[in-house]
Amino acid sequence: MGILLSKNLKQKQSVTLTPSLKKSIDLLQLSRFELIKKIEKEIDENPFLQKDQDFEKIDGSYSQDFNFEIESKVTLRESLIGQLSDFSLNKKQTQLSKIIIDCIDENGMLVDEISEIEKISKYIFNADEIEKILLNVIQKMNPPGIGFRNHKECIKIQISSSNLSKKKKSLIMKIIFNQDLDNLKLIKSSLAQQGFSENELNDALKEIQKCDLSPGLNYKKIKYIEPDLKITLVNEDIKVNFIDESFPAIKTDDNLINQVKKELKINKNPDILKKINEAKWLLTSVQKRNDTVRKVGEYICSKQIAFFENNPLKVNTLNNKEIASQIGVHPSTISRILRYKYIDTPKGVIPLKSLLVSSVSKIRDISNSQLMRLIKDIVDKEKKPKSDNKIAIELNKKGYGLARRTISKYRKMNNIPPSRSR
Repeated sequence: MGILLSKNLKQKQSVTLTPSLKKSIDLLQLSRFELIKKIEKEIDENPFLQKDQDFEKIDGSYSQDFNFEIESKVTLRESLIGQLSDFSLNKKQTQLSKIIIDCIDENGMLVDEISEIEKISKYIFNADEIEKILLNVIQKMNPPGIGFRNHKECIKIQISSSNLSKKKKSLIMKIIFNQDLDNLKLIKSSLAQQGFSENELNDALKEIQKCDLSPGLNYKKIKYIEPDLKITLVNEDIKVNFIDESFPAIKTDDNLINQVKKELKINKNPDILKKINEAKWLLTSVQKRNDTVRKVGEYICSKQIAFFENNPLKVNTLNNKEIASQIGVHPSTISRILRYKYIDTPKGVIPLKSLLVSSVSKIRDISNSQLMRLIKDIVDKEKKPKSDNKIAIELNKKGYGLARRTISKYRKMNNIPPSRSR
């Protein structure tokens, strides 16, 4: 699956965001480990899916060794902040989103009233603005249910984001927002008069029971990290491969599907047909997910060859927008693709998104990592401690348009004390 990429690679690659890929958007943002677990679950539950080759599951892993399993604790706040890039937000909207996120407790509940958030923001934002961001951004985040103000709203968010039919969703809303919620018999009687069967009512109640009333606690867990991609250097070329090892190969059981389809012509069964379609969808979507991850990785690495050749000061500026333009998808899709994706490199296993850097200079392109290294080099070579202003002047003479406060910011990020303390 590898492609040789030279330094002179300029050919534009494009991949169309098909309806199938749009439907697979949640699949795109799964880590490799989470995706394997999902595939495992689908094989167990769907008779029309089968292993194309043997792979044995063990608790949290597979029989083949994961050379790069790393434990990483992800907090709820970190997860929510990271998801902001999935939305087309301006600076002001991003600021408000972060304020709201800081008002969410470990359970995922919004603990402050809208009026209180107005006060917290020093009335920069009004109630309507806060409500809009809460409903259209925060409550659209994962896990479903985040940003709820009461348990009814928590259930509503989760049901609304589910794959249930419109009819079943409507029935569930009628139940949870019924004024006689404490009297289930009365609710059943009322809804039966509206044409809902007892089976439909019982199914709706089961879906309500499945809802997590503390969705935020799901992020207090350990995530396993395994790279999707591996790169190798061959002279001045870089080869990017999707790692097939330890990844389950799946296929549909075509013989069973053909047999069942003949029977369905006589006795139609929408549930069985749904299982067949789900099996085909998963097969196609997983392949598209892996191909898209590889294409994104190929483009990123083609731009950062110098980095892998041990020239860290030559890292090129690169962002989601540029990659999206080259690949042919929306920048938010790139953000989803890069989430929890790792690449095995000669420098070790690193997050794929760590190879995306934005310029911090107004005149000459320089990434934040480059700037931190340049500051460190100046400090290491100084005979007399230099102030942030003097460092800025020295770098500006080399063509970098940098303000003193920028130097101060990245010096602190580099854990370098101020001149008076050196």
